[in-house]
Amino acid sequence: QVQLVESGGGLVQAGGSLRLSCAASGRTFSSYVMGWFRQAPGKEREFVAAIDWNGGTTYYGDSVKGRITISRDNAKNTVYLQMNSLKPEDTAVYYCAARDPATTGSTRYSGRYAYWGQGTQVTVSS
Repeated sequence: QVQLVESGGGLVQAGGSLRLSCAASGRTFSSYVMGWFRQAPGKEREFVAAIDWNGGTTYYGDSVKGRITISRDNAKNTVYLQMNSLKPEDTAVYYCAARDPATTGSTRYSGRYAYWGQGTQVTVSS
Protein backbone atom coordinates (compact mmCIF):
# COMPACT_ATOMS: atom_id res chain seq x y z
CA GLN A 1 0.00 0.00 0.00
CA VAL A 2 1.25 3.46 -0.92
CA GLN A 3 -0.19 6.74 0.28
CA LEU A 4 0.53 9.88 -1.70
CA VAL A 5 0.23 13.51 -0.63
CA GLU A 6 0.75 16.34 -3.12
CA SER A 7 1.75 19.88 -2.24
CA GLY A 8 3.04 23.01 -3.92
CA GLY A 9 0.05 24.05 -5.96
CA GLY A 10 -1.22 27.60 -6.04
CA LEU A 11 -1.93 30.66 -8.11
CA VAL A 12 0.75 31.92 -10.48
CA GLN A 13 0.87 34.35 -13.37
CA ALA A 14 1.44 33.16 -16.92
CA GLY A 15 5.13 32.66 -17.53
CA GLY A 16 5.79 31.82 -13.91
CA SER A 17 6.98 28.63 -12.26
CA LEU A 18 5.81 26.19 -9.63
CA ARG A 19 7.30 23.06 -8.13
CA LEU A 20 4.91 20.35 -7.04
CA SER A 21 5.94 17.70 -4.57
CA CYS A 22 4.44 14.31 -3.86
CA ALA A 23 5.40 12.62 -0.61
CA ALA A 24 4.88 8.88 -0.49
CA SER A 25 4.59 6.50 2.41
CA GLY A 26 5.77 2.94 2.26
CA ARG A 27 9.10 1.20 2.18
CA THR A 28 8.81 0.19 -1.47
CA PHE A 29 8.54 3.67 -2.94
CA SER A 30 11.79 3.28 -4.84
CA SER A 31 10.35 0.38 -6.84
CA TYR A 32 7.34 2.26 -8.19
CA VAL A 33 6.98 4.11 -11.42
CA MET A 34 5.65 7.53 -10.47
CA GLY A 35 3.46 9.73 -12.60
CA TRP A 36 1.75 13.08 -12.65
CA PHE A 37 -1.62 13.63 -14.25
CA ARG A 38 -3.89 16.65 -14.39
CA GLN A 39 -7.56 17.28 -14.85
CA ALA A 40 -9.17 20.56 -15.78
CA PRO A 41 -12.90 21.20 -15.26
CA GLY A 42 -14.95 19.43 -17.87
CA LYS A 43 -11.95 17.64 -19.34
CA GLU A 44 -10.56 14.14 -19.10
CA ARG A 45 -7.57 13.34 -16.93
CA GLU A 46 -4.41 14.03 -18.91
CA PHE A 47 -0.96 12.49 -18.64
CA VAL A 48 1.72 15.01 -17.68
CA ALA A 49 4.88 13.11 -16.84
CA ALA A 50 6.26 9.86 -15.44
CA ILE A 51 9.56 8.61 -14.11
CA ASP A 52 10.92 5.12 -13.67
CA TRP A 53 12.11 3.65 -10.39
CA ASN A 54 15.60 5.17 -10.36
CA GLY A 55 14.95 8.32 -12.38
CA GLY A 56 16.84 7.00 -15.35
CA THR A 57 13.92 7.30 -17.76
CA THR A 58 11.32 10.03 -17.94
CA TYR A 59 8.24 10.51 -20.05
CA TYR A 60 6.34 13.69 -20.87
CA GLY A 61 3.03 14.63 -22.34
CA ASP A 62 3.18 16.52 -25.61
CA SER A 63 1.49 19.60 -24.17
CA VAL A 64 4.13 20.10 -21.46
CA LYS A 65 7.29 18.80 -23.09
CA GLY A 66 10.13 21.29 -22.74
CA ARG A 67 8.46 23.19 -19.90
CA ILE A 68 8.13 20.57 -17.20
CA THR A 69 10.68 18.32 -15.48
CA ILE A 70 9.89 15.31 -13.33
CA SER A 71 12.40 14.04 -10.80
CA ARG A 72 12.48 11.88 -7.71
CA ASP A 73 14.44 11.49 -4.51
CA ASN A 74 14.06 7.93 -3.29
CA ALA A 75 15.84 8.71 -0.04
CA LYS A 76 13.06 11.18 0.73
CA ASN A 77 10.23 9.14 -0.80
CA THR A 78 9.33 12.16 -2.88
CA VAL A 79 8.68 12.91 -6.52
CA TYR A 80 8.75 16.42 -7.92
CA LEU A 81 7.26 18.25 -10.86
CA GLN A 82 9.05 21.45 -11.82
CA MET A 83 6.82 23.54 -14.05
CA ASN A 84 8.17 26.54 -15.93
CA SER A 85 6.72 28.94 -18.47
CA LEU A 86 3.26 28.19 -17.20
CA LYS A 87 0.26 28.95 -19.38
CA PRO A 88 -3.40 29.51 -18.48
CA GLU A 89 -4.18 26.17 -20.14
CA ASP A 90 -2.02 24.46 -17.51
CA THR A 91 -4.72 25.29 -14.96
CA ALA A 92 -5.94 22.02 -13.46
CA VAL A 93 -5.88 19.77 -10.45
CA TYR A 94 -2.58 17.90 -10.53
CA TYR A 95 -2.48 14.34 -9.25
CA CYS A 96 0.45 12.21 -8.25
CA ALA A 97 0.16 8.48 -8.95
CA ALA A 98 2.16 5.34 -8.30
CA ARG A 99 2.35 2.29 -10.52
CA ASP A 100 3.22 -1.12 -9.20
CA PRO A 101 6.52 -2.34 -10.68
CA ALA A 102 4.84 -5.52 -11.92
CA THR A 103 2.40 -3.54 -14.07
CA THR A 104 3.17 -3.48 -17.76
CA GLY A 105 1.98 -1.26 -20.54
CA SER A 106 2.21 2.43 -21.26
CA THR A 107 3.16 4.79 -18.45
CA ARG A 108 0.83 7.35 -20.04
CA TYR A 109 -2.34 5.43 -19.23
CA SER A 110 -3.91 6.43 -15.93
CA GLY A 111 -5.53 3.02 -15.55
CA ARG A 112 -2.09 1.47 -15.00
CA TYR A 113 -1.61 3.40 -11.75
CA ALA A 114 -2.93 1.80 -8.59
CA TYR A 115 -2.38 4.59 -6.09
CA TRP A 116 -3.41 8.23 -6.28
CA GLY A 117 -3.04 11.35 -4.19
CA GLN A 118 -5.84 13.77 -3.45
CA GLY A 119 -4.61 16.35 -5.93
CA THR A 120 -3.33 19.91 -5.71
CA GLN A 121 -4.83 22.86 -7.57
CA VAL A 122 -2.69 24.84 -9.99
CA THR A 123 -4.17 28.05 -11.36
CA VAL A 124 -2.36 30.11 -13.97
CA SER A 125 -3.71 33.61 -14.55
CA SER A 126 -3.30 35.44 -17.84
